[in-house]
Amino acid sequence: MNKDLETNPNASVRVVPGGPVSGSIRPPGSKSLTNRALICAALAAGSSNLSGALRSEDTEVMIESLGTIGIEVESADAGRTLTVGGLNQDRLERDVLRELFVANSGTTIRFLTAALSALGGHYRLSGVERMHARPIGDLVDALSQVQAGSIAAQSEGHCPPVAIQSQGWSSSTISVAGNVSSQYLSGLMMAAPLAASSDQPIKIEVVGTLVSRPYVDMTAEVMRSFGADVHISDADSQDGTRVVVGDGGYSGQTYSIEPDASAASYFWAAAAITGGEVTVLGLHPGAMQGDVGFCRVLEQMGCEFQTNSDGMMIRGRASRGIDIDMNAISDTVQTLSVVALFADGPTRVRGVAHNRFKETDRIGDLAVELRKLGATVDEHEDGMTIVPPEKVVAATLETYNDHRMAMSFSLAGLAAEGITVLNPACTAKTYPEYFADLEHLIGRPHHWGNSLDQTDR
Repeated sequence: MNKDLETNPNASVRVVPGGPVSGSIRPPGSKSLTNRALICAALAAGSSNLSGALRSEDTEVMIESLGTIGIEVESADAGRTLTVGGLNQDRLERDVLRELFVANSGTTIRFLTAALSALGGHYRLSGVERMHARPIGDLVDALSQVQAGSIAAQSEGHCPPVAIQSQGWSSSTISVAGNVSSQYLSGLMMAAPLAASSDQPIKIEVVGTLVSRPYVDMTAEVMRSFGADVHISDADSQDGTRVVVGDGGYSGQTYSIEPDASAASYFWAAAAITGGEVTVLGLHPGAMQGDVGFCRVLEQMGCEFQTNSDGMMIRGRASRGIDIDMNAISDTVQTLSVVALFADGPTRVRGVAHNRFKETDRIGDLAVELRKLGATVDEHEDGMTIVPPEKVVAATLETYNDHRMAMSFSLAGLAAEGITVLNPACTAKTYPEYFADLEHLIGRPHHWGNSLDQTDR
């Protein structure tokens, strides 16, 4: 494998077809769990030890941002073990402006915006150009209800950068919209122990539909692991979801992080596309990450799904298209879309209107690239319908600097000739070793090239 090309944004990669994919693999730690655990550990009394952590761009910018506000994070075992020094509020210099750069990490900016608002101080959070086009207005509006001070999203359309000048939270009741990102609610939840007291718990009410609910449950479980008192109740459909966070705060812990279930979806899909058999080690149906439910989706498409003490296995081809609501596991929509190219009959994806506001427009831009492969794609307000082609055709695919585009599109090359993926280096956002791990699983090398000259290496 050419490491220089693998990390070069001008590179391209072509995965080589070669029959059914069979084997087992353990993906790296969950990005979602790593960044949640980092926030809870940073706000805790005492130090914490995190094992199984993910080393990626998203987690590195979280660690760097925590360092900017005085939280020490020591790394060992190639970044898989992290020691996090807890919060010492007496050492915080709240009058000093601190600039935090978050690249394109949605979890980092959303979680830290809420946490720093509750902590108090003077901050400005900014990122790359795409981050400054991703909405954060609903979170800013929610924090404006409780923050003593000022907070503003500074780009057009209520997008980052975010400027915060806060004396902490002065109220205990918050309402937040839930239809764009569950990370707004998760950020408020994790910040709440800083402001809750025995006689005044923090009450958060979700207005409207809450997307990606499993991620909120994950947030609550991580918070409880670090000693927080949090309760989620689902009222009737008119009133929606309510969260109450009580007094007690966080305490330092030893915490183990699961393998990333979103990353696992690519390897399960490799079996489903090629009619192989792949076991992802270290995950089980009761995992905190809702994306393990992707196996049930593949089962509906005709695959065999089994689980044991080692992990979760997918066997056989995904032979039929389905009609599926992917709201709870929306990060696997791109994976499913590539599987759908090789199924018999159309696949209709529903419930993912919020996917337009992620690293890229994961409905519109995804549809553009799927059409290059010969599919007929109809966009809908909440998703898309994919009609597979008689034969997937050769194409060069843009990734829009979206890690999930690159990983998903690479799977088409397992069963079709001439699929070239541009900028595979963007997988560093959440899974720097993805192409190396895929190569190891399939047992043959990829073809690497330079997109500037389209020369294979």
